[in-house]
Amino acid sequence: MTTASAPPAPAETPQPPAPAQTPEPPATPPLRVLLRYARPHRTVLLATLLLVLAASAAGLVQPLVAQHVLDGLSDGRGVLGPVLLLAALVVLGAGLTGLQSWWQQRTSERVVRQIRRDLVFRLIRLRVPELDRRPPGDLISRVTSDSALVQNAATEGLVMVSNGVLSILGAVVLMGVVHLGLLGVTAAVLIAVALVMVLVLPRIREAVARAQESVGAVGAALDRTLGAARTVKANGAEGRETERAGDAIEGAYRAGLAGARYVALVKVLSGVSIQAAFLAVLGVGGALVAAGSLEASALIAFLLYVFYLASPVGSLVAGLSMLQQGLGAVGRIEQVKHMPVEDDVDEPGEPHEPLAAVAAPGAPPVEFRDVRFSYPGRAPALRGISYTVPGGTQTALVGLSGAGKTTMFALLQRFHEPEAGQIRIDGVDIATLPRSEVRRRIAYVEQESPVMAGTIEDNLRYAATGASDEDIAEVLRLTRLDALIGRLPDGLRTEVGNRGVTLSGGERQRLAIARALLRRPEVLLLDEATAQLDASNERALREAVDQAARRCTVILIAHRLSTVTGADQIVVLEHGLVRAAGTHAELVEADVLYRELASSQMLVSEGNEEIGELADVPR
Repeated sequence: MTTASAPPAPAETPQPPAPAQTPEPPATPPLRVLLRYARPHRTVLLATLLLVLAASAAGLVQPLVAQHVLDGLSDGRGVLGPVLLLAALVVLGAGLTGLQSWWQQRTSERVVRQIRRDLVFRLIRLRVPELDRRPPGDLISRVTSDSALVQNAATEGLVMVSNGVLSILGAVVLMGVVHLGLLGVTAAVLIAVALVMVLVLPRIREAVARAQESVGAVGAALDRTLGAARTVKANGAEGRETERAGDAIEGAYRAGLAGARYVALVKVLSGVSIQAAFLAVLGVGGALVAAGSLEASALIAFLLYVFYLASPVGSLVAGLSMLQQGLGAVGRIEQVKHMPVEDDVDEPGEPHEPLAAVAAPGAPPVEFRDVRFSYPGRAPALRGISYTVPGGTQTALVGLSGAGKTTMFALLQRFHEPEAGQIRIDGVDIATLPRSEVRRRIAYVEQESPVMAGTIEDNLRYAATGASDEDIAEVLRLTRLDALIGRLPDGLRTEVGNRGVTLSGGERQRLAIARALLRRPEVLLLDEATAQLDASNERALREAVDQAARRCTVILIAHRLSTVTGADQIVVLEHGLVRAAGTHAELVEADVLYRELASSQMLVSEGNEEIGELADVPR
């Protein structure tokens, strides 16, 4: 008989030091973050800005050339040269603008590509507790819509602001050359409007941040519904789920309207500023022309500069609005940068060996030493678990729901970290090993037996890309999937659909077990892995597990005791503690809870005598 080890004395149990609380990193100003995204592309962005400025310069010269054309017409001089120059400036400005647009869009796509790569890298490596508490739809929206806003702000927005500022300065200088008094009139109007815009622009950032959060809520609502589409339809909940998603969409609509109002107000102000400046210059300049102190051609040239200002002022306003939108999205993207990730999962594993090369002597023992764990805001799930699973054996964990069985599997995989105690594989505390090494040694078949979209072969090779055809044939035979594959027209290349929807529950379970066996694990974890199998396939899986136990250490979670009566050790859990341990026959005699569980499943008679036929044949 193999029994669970007694809990070691407190003095003999090495406790890991309490993890140091990592201080929250100081928040980086959003504008600095935005400039950091643009920095690797600064050369191309500078070249783009130079092209924009060259195009703007071509536009700036045009009013002066137009003034020469007017003066030539009034004086009777030839105007062919100035007209040709004016035409050349128009064509040059258009060509430079087109080239600048191409460079800018290309750089913009490169920026968003890098942002999305960084986000995807971190999101896939987020720690399980972080993933558990955040809706996937909200995280996905940060990769899609938020990154697009930052993309525009980090490239087009910065170029537009720079171009607007420099072009306005150039126009101001040339307007001063034409007439300083009219320049003062224009500047007074523009400054008054700018003061109002300074108050409005920060509101755009706040509105965009709220709008993006609302978009994330829409994604979360859809992910919730589409991820359980059959449950929704089977319960006639389409209306309720549509209403739930509709509420999220309404919230996004209201948040979007708030931002749209501010953007519209900014556009109105920018348009009004130019019109007000034009009217002021026309009134004052007309009076000066009437008084004979200003040439009519100079007034026309100045008015052309006022009209010219519409473009750089519009560019400046649009760029500032784009920057504010990008700054609003930067905060959500930076939140991902501060979420805890598993930074030790990318270390290379050992080279793939043939399936037959793994032998029992390599199967390690697994030890739990006074392990304690609680989920946030809940009562302790494990209250001091201690037991040993000898290498190369089968140990079953049984108990009522909530006893802590699945939590122990999560701790073994380092999805969570114990609050106290140690978990050892082959005498080594897994907390001292990289997660990549821990998970390389362990294969885990979840209770839901998830299957990835793709082909059957894709799923089999998911964690064993170097597996040979012979290895695949062997695991298919062990899990009795070979007959299924033989009936399918495309064999291993058959598509299983989203989340394996084209397979039955039992087929998904067998595929998940085959995938786990193909990894040649040292430790195999099976969480109620035969729950959806019929009697024939359950017997086949029991035989496969028996064969796997010759090569690795097997730990099973079972609610159907018929699947584990032959296990080397059965550990009974209750309220996060080890209640009893032993073989099936010993526990039937010694433990009341186990005897009740066995009796309820007709594995023992009322007189506590084991029913041999049911003990040997799965139900």
